Amino acid sequence: MTSANLLGSWVRRFLLEHVIAERNLSKNTQRSYRDTFSILLPWISIHSRHPIDHLCIADLSSGVLKAFLDHLEHERHCKIRTRNQRLAAIHAMARFVAEHSPEHVAWCATIRAVPFKRFHSPQLTYLEKPQMDALLAAPDRNTVLGRRDYTLLLFLYNSGARVSEASSLPINKLNLRPNAMSHVEIFGKGSKTRRCPLWAATAAELLSLTRNRSSDEPVFVNRHGQAITRHGVHRLIKKYVRKAMAPCPSLANKCISPHTIRHTTATHLLRAGVDINTIRAWLGHVSIDTTNIYVEIDLERKAQMLEKTNALHSNPVSKRPWKDNPSLMAFLRSL
Repeated sequence: MTSANLLGSWVRRFLLEHVIAERNLSKNTQRSYRDTFSILLPWISIHSRHPIDHLCIADLSSGVLKAFLDHLEHERHCKIRTRNQRLAAIHAMARFVAEHSPEHVAWCATIRAVPFKRFHSPQLTYLEKPQMDALLAAPDRNTVLGRRDYTLLLFLYNSGARVSEASSLPINKLNLRPNAMSHVEIFGKGSKTRRCPLWAATAAELLSLTRNRSSDEPVFVNRHGQAITRHGVHRLIKKYVRKAMAPCPSLANKCISPHTIRHTTATHLLRAGVDINTIRAWLGHVSIDTTNIYVEIDLERKAQMLEKTNALHSNPVSKRPWKDNPSLMAFLRSL
């Protein structure tokens, strides 16, 4: 079998040439694509009874792909969003093969004809101000770890940073000024850097946390002095949500993650009167359409608009000036 027909060689070329060299996609996207094929190839090997290194293009048919997607959804219990992410990676690989091997154009068409599955996006969750305050009050700030955890929660709320952005943030990206506006440079999605202002309280906590440490160290480290992981942040937040439920029982009704704090930041900025374009830049969104979802989920603002609408209806205009203007009606009838 020639290398042009080996599935493994195309996967290798796709990841090295396209994902890394040509597109220079983010590390998280690279890992997502890698994980897709790390799951796909062994699954095909088991069901085709061919060694992974001997799998050919034909072993990945549209029928096999659909069965693999069902496996993700029903046996691995992946959500539809994850299922679609895996399919997107396989579509991209098929397109890469077709661009470099015209003999596989027909195969590519059958693979790319496998559709994404529709799903209803869940309502975005955010915290009301008393709920966020309860979460921030949960860490024991008399301990070293409690002080770190409080600073991390406060930083996430202040900056609206993604969990990956906060966990990988180096100290040298902090610009902390005791008597002036402090800010942080966040390296985010799409390899884009944005600056985010820091509250005086956040800057003071970060200054205390990073004092006498090397500038190239991560800001937030675990017990072993290594950068805290995304999973570590998830566990940390779950721990403090459980603790905060005692003073704030309404937290029990919400599924809270680091991204919930990001949604909370955006919603609270919107309520404070910050314009939508500033919020877009604050969060690092590429498109304003992504930021507009916060206008939709903000129930408080909707209620305020409803009150204004009710005020308009409470004073109806009794006269109808268009009826009292015969020249205008004559004009309309003449059209």
